[in-house]
Amino acid sequence: MKHLFFGPEGRLRNGWWVLVFVAVFLLSRLLYTPVSHGLQALGLSKTWLAPLPFVFALLVTWVCTRLRREPLASVGFQMDRRWLREAVAGTAFGMAAILVVTALIWATGGVRFELDPARSVTMLAAGFYLFAFVALFEETLFRGFVFQRLVDGLGAGVALAAFGLLFAVAHWSNPGMEGAIRFLAAGSMATGGIMFGLAWLRTGSLALPVGVHLGWNWTQGHVLGFGVSGFDHNGWLQPLFQGRPQWLTGGEFGPEASVFAVVVDLIAIALLWKWKGTAGASAGTQVAPSAAALASTH
Repeated sequence: MKHLFFGPEGRLRNGWWVLVFVAVFLLSRLLYTPVSHGLQALGLSKTWLAPLPFVFALLVTWVCTRLRREPLASVGFQMDRRWLREAVAGTAFGMAAILVVTALIWATGGVRFELDPARSVTMLAAGFYLFAFVALFEETLFRGFVFQRLVDGLGAGVALAAFGLLFAVAHWSNPGMEGAIRFLAAGSMATGGIMFGLAWLRTGSLALPVGVHLGWNWTQGHVLGFGVSGFDHNGWLQPLFQGRPQWLTGGEFGPEASVFAVVVDLIAIALLWKWKGTAGASAGTQVAPSAAALASTH
């Protein structure tokens, strides 16, 4: 019976740690709504409350890491210069990736652009703030504690596939997920999830996936003016669709539902697959992915 709960090293098995995280997360939801409503009652707008989902996800992660007697940095929050460099590099990579997707849509006659009359630097800054916390929340939830327990327990390949699928399911009911475009958008979400997962595996840090996620979403929404996962945003530019099919442009869901987004995701996955990464580059308290986990992705 003991072996059902504990591994050869005497530690609770990874599957049970996943259940612990889910239990703590569900308990945290009992607090989230009253805290959110209370802060709104004090006059804080939803914009200022953007960090709240990330704060709760981080708190749940902290509880679980403390129960494992590990530092919070072990999931990829070793806040040093390397973390900042990888976050900046990831942001640039994400921006470049969605610009390539957009360029392909434009080159095939799917869209043209005009300057948005309502554009402003303030809007760009507010959008960056919003999507920074969206990226931090989603990467903490989808590439943090649970993903890493799955990597340790079942291997990187299973973890990448499972969380790619989970990332797609999490966006399944978003606006714009209608008809045939639903499946193309879901495929794009799944390949995007795998790309983010590989970014963690190659670095042992959440900095790179957070940066890629941020750069992609912010450029797509507040620079180019597209919808982001089905939600409308005002951008510096205003896209004007040219009547081309949604599988090419992504439609209301955004260019991440375009066939070109899947192609670019697959190219990014191939590049990350070949990249040796920096997972062993930093010392200190950060726990990098195990050698076996990394080897299983080659």
